[in-house]
Amino acid sequence: MERREFLKKTLAAGTAAVAAGAILSGRKSVAAEKSTKPQKILILTGSPRKGGNSAILADSFAKGAQEAGHTVARFDAAFKNVHPCIACDRCGMDGDCVFNDDFNFVRENIVDADVVVFASPMYYFGVSAQLKAVIDRFYAINGKIHAPKKAVLLMTYANTRPSQAVPIESHYEVLLDYLGWTDAGRVIASGVWPVGAVNGTEYPEQAYKLGKNI
Repeated sequence: MERREFLKKTLAAGTAAVAAGAILSGRKSVAAEKSTKPQKILILTGSPRKGGNSAILADSFAKGAQEAGHTVARFDAAFKNVHPCIACDRCGMDGDCVFNDDFNFVRENIVDADVVVFASPMYYFGVSAQLKAVIDRFYAINGKIHAPKKAVLLMTYANTRPSQAVPIESHYEVLLDYLGWTDAGRVIASGVWPVGAVNGTEYPEQAYKLGKNI
């Protein structure tokens, strides 16, 4: 399929999602209803630190979700082999990638997922490079993931100014807008820097409750 034609189709799908009220408007998210049936959840983490703060939030979310009866698959990008996208366009936005690496796990689990969770520390005002590489590779499955899903953002950063969280939140919102996904909740943990600093704060409990009530 020609790239221009493909883009027209995906944009049309996005327009339909808007009409259904399934995407974000500005910085305010449409509240996602709690599911009454078991859901498939894919958690994508980006922290390269063992026991990192965002990884702790992912642990808490997963615990709540599993206790609620949901199925959780997890991909810790920093400890996997995911080659950055090189814009070769071999996949045509909807096919096999030129790289046969650990991204195949994401490909196998994200299409049928009901919920996709992004968990990352802030690195120079953006998500970690490891998680960004995974998101960039969404290009190869673009046509398959333009479908109604819920999404969650779990983010940690050392500073405390809310304005400094805006770049990551904006990226998250634009991504959901494009894909036609609905924001189901966020945990933005500020003021945490050393490994484990998030423990003893309210944030792990928030992540747990979000997973429990997704």
